[in-house]
Amino acid sequence: MKNNQHGCDLNSCMICRLCLKDWLPAIEANKQNFYIKKGQQIFREGDPVKGMYFIYSGTVKVHKKWDKEKELIIRFAKKGDILGHMGLGDEAIYPVTTTALEPTIVCYVKMDFFESTLKVNNELTYRLMRFFAGGLQDSEKRMRNLVHMPVKGRIAQSLIALKTQFGINDEGAINIELTRQDLSSFAGASYETLFKVINELVDEKIAEVSGKSIRILDEPALKLLTRVADM
Repeated sequence: MKNNQHGCDLNSCMICRLCLKDWLPAIEANKQNFYIKKGQQIFREGDPVKGMYFIYSGTVKVHKKWDKEKELIIRFAKKGDILGHMGLGDEAIYPVTTTALEPTIVCYVKMDFFESTLKVNNELTYRLMRFFAGGLQDSEKRMRNLVHMPVKGRIAQSLIALKTQFGINDEGAINIELTRQDLSSFAGASYETLFKVINELVDEKIAEVSGKSIRILDEPALKLLTRVADM
C-alpha cells in the first residue's frame, strides 16, 4: 500500500456518514488514505489488528483459508464499506484476508482512535452492531448452505447475491466481473464444478456468459434452484 493524497471526502464511508458532524475534524486529523493495487492484500488472516479500513473506491474480496490450499470468499466489499471489524475482540487478530479486485482507495484509522469514535458516536456504534448481526446471520446461512445445499443451488444463490449487491450494468450483466476461480470460491465449489454448472445454466437459458460477464436471463428459475435445494 502507498499513501494517497486523494480520497475520503468525509462523506462516503460508514464512519463519516454516521458520526457527529462535530467529530469530522477529528477524523480528518487522524485518517490516512492508501492506494491498493489490483491483487494486493490490505491485511492478511492472522495479522494483528492495528486499525480499521473504509473503502472510498474500488472492490475488495474478504476471504479465508479453507482446507490446505483452498480459500472461501466470505463476502465482497465496495465503496462505503468497512474492513477489519471482524478482528474486533480479545484476540485482536484479523480472522480473514482482504484483497483488492481492482485499484482501490481506502481510508484508514488506528484502533485507539476508532475505539474513541465508537464511544462518542452512538449512531455509528448502533449501526455497526446491526451490521455485525446481519453479517453473522449471513455467515450462518452460508455455512448451512455449504453443508446442505447442492452445489448448483449454491452457485445460483451466489449469482443472485452478486446481482443484489452490485446491480446490473448497461448490458444487463451483473455489475462485477469475477474470475471463475473467485466465483467458485464464493460459492464454495471447485473450479471444475462451477464451469460445468455455468454451462448448464447457459444451456437452460437461465444465464448468459460473455468472458467474465454473467447476465441472468431467468431469475425466477435461478431462485427456484435455491428453493428446491432447501427442501
